[in-house]
Amino acid sequence: RRDDPAVIAYLAAENAYADRMMAGTEDLQSALAREIRGRIVDADEGVPVRDRGFEYYTREEAGKEHPVHCRRRTAAGAPEEVLLDVNALGQGHAFIRLAGYDVSDSGHLVAYSVDTVGNHNNTLRVKDLRTGVVLPDRIEHARSFAFAKDNKTLLYVVEDPVSKRAHRLYRHVLGTNVAEDTLVHEEKDELYDLSLGVSRSREYFMLTAASKTTTEVYTIPRGAPASAPRSFAPRERGHRYSVDHGGGQFLILSDENAQNFRLLVASEGARGRAAWREVVPRRPRVNLEDAVVFPKHVVLVEREGGLTRFVVTDRAFRTRREVALPAKVYSARGGGNRDYASKAYRLVYESMVEPPVVYDLDLESGALAEKKRTPVAGGYDSRHYATERVEARASDGTAIPVSLVYRKDLRGKGPSPLVLSGYGSYGMPSETTFSSPRVSLLDRGVVFAIAHIRGGGELGEAWHDAGRMQRKMNTFTDCIAVAEHLVATGYTRPDRLAITGGSAGGLLMGAVVNLRPDLFRAVVAHVPFVDVLSTMENEALPLTVGEFEEWGNPKIREDYEVMARYSPYDNLAKRPYPAMLVRTSYHDSQVMYWEPAKYVARMRTMKTTDTPLLLKTELD
Repeated sequence: RRDDPAVIAYLAAENAYADRMMAGTEDLQSALAREIRGRIVDADEGVPVRDRGFEYYTREEAGKEHPVHCRRRTAAGAPEEVLLDVNALGQGHAFIRLAGYDVSDSGHLVAYSVDTVGNHNNTLRVKDLRTGVVLPDRIEHARSFAFAKDNKTLLYVVEDPVSKRAHRLYRHVLGTNVAEDTLVHEEKDELYDLSLGVSRSREYFMLTAASKTTTEVYTIPRGAPASAPRSFAPRERGHRYSVDHGGGQFLILSDENAQNFRLLVASEGARGRAAWREVVPRRPRVNLEDAVVFPKHVVLVEREGGLTRFVVTDRAFRTRREVALPAKVYSARGGGNRDYASKAYRLVYESMVEPPVVYDLDLESGALAEKKRTPVAGGYDSRHYATERVEARASDGTAIPVSLVYRKDLRGKGPSPLVLSGYGSYGMPSETTFSSPRVSLLDRGVVFAIAHIRGGGELGEAWHDAGRMQRKMNTFTDCIAVAEHLVATGYTRPDRLAITGGSAGGLLMGAVVNLRPDLFRAVVAHVPFVDVLSTMENEALPLTVGEFEEWGNPKIREDYEVMARYSPYDNLAKRPYPAMLVRTSYHDSQVMYWEPAKYVARMRTMKTTDTPLLLKTELD
């Protein structure tokens, strides 16, 4: 039981044991902390994002832990207004996280949600920006939310406090009793979660019901928030689609007969699927991830060969202009494109050696204007480092991409110490982003590598499908193949190889170390999902039912047999396990603390070596 004093005492004892075992590294820990802090620019300001007559930005203040969210009118010389100072919001709390905010069309109100525990239980409040007063309206367990055009009505989605499934959409009018809010829509199928957004045109609320394999989108006019949600296209199992609106036209991303998605359009008055017209067809090697609509252009966000690219088209989709990005191994994403009427698309580019660079892409000329290069203090010079991509071969012959970064002058001819990171689930790509703390590893001669294994989304939807459900073992054998390749090609050797991953990546850690404990010197697992069978059999736990389409349903024999082959806790055995650090949080609502706790306890009875086995739990 979570509140059992014996449980808390056990976790505290594990923390104390880990601290004693790490006592000899205190000088190194202090040095690393100084280095990491030394690369942080204490006072910094983000690039403003224009939206409805204002420029919105965040700034970091010296000596403060959290950002301050600000805005100013676009007129020259306009003064700064503070929307939300997260430092002030966090006063009196050991933890604070701003989950999101939305500003009313009038610009006078900001709705925001905060988590003050770390368990994703968000509380929604509203602040009057004219007076600075937080209104008495208070909504618990809020997930997504947005204002209607009338500047007084909020639509919001709440989650079930036990299952953590976002399942109900409510309508609230400011100043009225929250307990009497109108239930607008309820999603009763436990496979589905609800999320609320606003179209690019700001004409519609977009309510999406989504499982791992199926979606249904409902629209509600923002000018008529009391309207009933209208299904854009009824759900059909296995069909995922999303909808946006701009210029009197709906844009639909759909994976029907198009595993990597295609783009269709429909006029505002034509909702039936028969009225959808294809404008960007499916392409087997190109994953169409997004389509961002502007008055005269659409920016397509595509991924091919593991790399993101941006393509500008006109609204008739007759032209196609690809944006040239400078490196071969990089990460790129859209950044703060709130303004439908903008003539530029904001994007962020970075690599494992280059900190994020913010660009504005001129939609007419295609020119990239650099707006900000993220500063790194302490004399960091990207020219001292190199990044590259290699391929490993899985046991079935599939090529598995691997991204690496290292310091050039410390990359000797012999095997180096190497940290291998992996995830490989939910179709989420492991992006090749910059990490300032990682520089402390690189400056000590450590090579850092990312395994882009199946189950992730680097190579499209097929890459995800090849590493989920009954093909989940591919994720783990791919990671082993990558490690073996890095050893065989001289990057490292087993006694210098560490692996790390978190959540589903923690599952990866537990599975591969059961399969090949001889291949690794050390393992760091963050909030690891390691008790797969027990968790997936318990439908009362948060998230379980919705995960059936990622891992399988253990009530189905074939699914159970696959999970039983890889579940880390259930496959522990008398083996010479490498050194392992397992980190978790007492309040985590995604992976319960007892999973890593019982995993470590059982491993202590199984391991045949005296290598360190440490469990650290964040108890606050």
